Amino acid sequence: MKTFLTKYLRPAVMLTVILTIVTGFLYPGLITGLAQVFFHNQANGSLIYSNGQPIGSELIGQYWTDPKYFHGRPSVTINPSTGTPEPYAADNSSASNLGPTNATLKQDVQQRVAALQAEFKKENLSVPPGPVPVDLVTASGSGLDPDISIAAALYQVPIVAAARGLSQAVVTKLVTEHETGRFLGIFGEPYVNVLDLNLALDACSQNPSQC
Repeated sequence: MKTFLTKYLRPAVMLTVILTIVTGFLYPGLITGLAQVFFHNQANGSLIYSNGQPIGSELIGQYWTDPKYFHGRPSVTINPSTGTPEPYAADNSSASNLGPTNATLKQDVQQRVAALQAEFKKENLSVPPGPVPVDLVTASGSGLDPDISIAAALYQVPIVAAARGLSQAVVTKLVTEHETGRFLGIFGEPYVNVLDLNLALDACSQNPSQC
C-alpha cells in the first residue's frame, strides 16, 4: 500500500497540481497580461468609441438601412431565441449555405439588386450600368462581415452623397481615405470598414472642414 501511494498516487497528484497551476493560472495570466500591454485594443474586442461610449466593433458588422449611410453585406443570421431572421445577430453567426445554383439564392440576389436600384431611383439618380458588386447582394459566411470592397463602397457613393447633400467627390474622397490595403501588400483585397466610414461621414456632415 505504501509503495502504491509513493510510487503512483503522489506523483499523479503532484503532476495534476503543477499542471493546474501552470496551464490554468500562470500561462493564461501571462498571455492575458501580454495581450493587454501589446494588443490592448484587440484583446478588448477592437471596440470603436464615439463621445466616450462604445458603439460597435471593428470585427462585427451592423445593419445599416438609412440611405445616408453606406450599407454592409447582407446578413442572414437568425435570432437564437426566436428563430426568426435578424441581420447581424452577433450571438449567432451563420450563413445561408445556399449553393450558386440554388433557386432561392438567385431570387434573394435579384431582390437585393432591385432594392439597390430602388434606392437610386428614390434619390432621382440613374442606376449605374453593369453588374452590382457581389458583396452588396450576397451574404458572407459569418453573416457578421464588417467590411465591404472598394467597388461596393464606390457603388453606393451617389446614393449617400445625394441623401446627405454632399458632392460625390467629397464622399469618394472619404472612401479613399478609409481604404485598407492588402495584408502585407499581397494578401486579400483592399476594403473599407463600414462603421469607420460611416462615422467619418457623420463627422463630415457636422463639420465640413473634416471632409
